[in-house]
Amino acid sequence: MKRVAYPAAIQALVGELKRLPGIGPRSAERIALWMLQSRDARPLEVSRVIREVHESVRACPRCGFFTTEALCEICSDPARDAAQICVVEQATEILPLERTGVFRGRYHALGGRISPLDHVGPEDLRIEALVERIKAESPSEIILALGSDVEGEATANYLATLLRELPVAVTRLAQGLPAGGGLEHADELTLSRALAGRTAMKS
Repeated sequence: MKRVAYPAAIQALVGELKRLPGIGPRSAERIALWMLQSRDARPLEVSRVIREVHESVRACPRCGFFTTEALCEICSDPARDAAQICVVEQATEILPLERTGVFRGRYHALGGRISPLDHVGPEDLRIEALVERIKAESPSEIILALGSDVEGEATANYLATLLRELPVAVTRLAQGLPAGGGLEHADELTLSRALAGRTAMKS
C-alpha cells in the first residue's frame, strides 16, 4: 500500500524550515501547517519581509554591523568616541553592549573567532580590516570583547600579539563574564561591569 504524504509543496516548505537554527522536523511541520491553515499566518507578508531583508540589509563595510545605508547608524554617528574601538566576534554581539549604555565608542565585528578545528584561521576573519582601521583612525584603545572559551582566548591573544607594534592600548573585558560563555548570554549589568573592569592585555 502506498504511503500517503503531504503534497510536494508542503514538504519543500518543511524542508526549508528544518534548516533554521533550533527547528527540528516536528517543529518545522507544525510551523508549515500553521502558515497554511491559520488566518493569522500572513505567509505572503512574511515572504515579502524576508525578501526585503535579504535585498536591503548588508554588513557595514567599516564595522560589520547590520545596515541598509552606506554606513551603519553607529559608524555614521559623529558623537561616538573614535578613540575607542570595541572588538567583538559577531555583529549580533554589538547590541547587548549597546544596551548597557556604558560604551560610547565604535565597534569592529571579526565575523567569528580563530578555530583550527573548524578550519577558521586569522585570514578568514576581519582582522586585516581592523589593522587598517587602527592605522587610519588612530584610536587610543582597542577593547577585546571576545568570548572566554578556548577559541575566544586564542583570538584575543593573537590580536594582542599582532597589535603590539601599533601605537594603541589593547584591553580585555575582565570580570563578570562566565568561563566558556559568549556575550549574547550575558545580561546588561554583567556587561556593564565587564566593560568597567577591563584590563590591559599582557604581551
